[in-house]
Amino acid sequence: MIEAVVFDLDGVLLDSEELWDQARRDVVSAQGGEWPPDGTAAMQGMSSPEWAAYLHGRAGVSLQDDEIIDLVVGRLLDRYDEGLPLLPGALAAVQRLSGRWPLGLASSSNRVVIERVLDLSGLRGAFATTVSSEEVSRGKPAPDVYWEAVRRLGPAAERTAAVEDSANGIRAAQAAGLPVVTVPNPRFAPPADLPATSALVLTGLDGLTVDALEGLDAAQPPPESEAAVEAGAEFRLDEQEVESFPASDPHSDWAGPAA
Repeated sequence: MIEAVVFDLDGVLLDSEELWDQARRDVVSAQGGEWPPDGTAAMQGMSSPEWAAYLHGRAGVSLQDDEIIDLVVGRLLDRYDEGLPLLPGALAAVQRLSGRWPLGLASSSNRVVIERVLDLSGLRGAFATTVSSEEVSRGKPAPDVYWEAVRRLGPAAERTAAVEDSANGIRAAQAAGLPVVTVPNPRFAPPADLPATSALVLTGLDGLTVDALEGLDAAQPPPESEAAVEAGAEFRLDEQEVESFPASDPHSDWAGPAA
């Protein structure tokens, strides 16, 4: 029986993956770097220290990591202030489920971005807790952000549903032991075989109802290579890349881009 629900943000509630991608591309171009062929997919789910290090090391951006973060996040927030890109049915889905279960948010977005979204959307009161991957050691597909959300919410992982869209998000939630509801984003769809490992696959947020989640079979297929994920063998980063990334977030108390 489901006792709590954790939402992803980008790609589930916000049509924002392209905005993140464009903000990073703009910074790479402005700094004379070169966009890696696999850059878009590689950075989905990364925390800000991870994708800043990736842009520095792989895309040739010569700035310090904190400067890269400031520039990318500043561009993104400017776009959000012009109009928050909520996906169809996002507000209604959150409001429906918040009337039945405590909700969490487990996002790869920076804390300052999460706070701006909560303010602009009016959804602040709907979530019992929100976690940014910059506040844990590793971004998705590592399970850390979901572990922390589950710890704060209280119910066991197997009784906490995750709502995800991307390959790395699905893998992160499954590695943490949560039954996953997948709502694939058609423009950034996960590999065709991955949603089949979810407890439920929906075509849109209108189908994310209390009845649908109460009918979930918590005994979903085992998480993909859970032991390997916990050991670090399934992460998208090789050992040299991991060593180049900070073990914890240097921006945990970051207040936003410099004025």
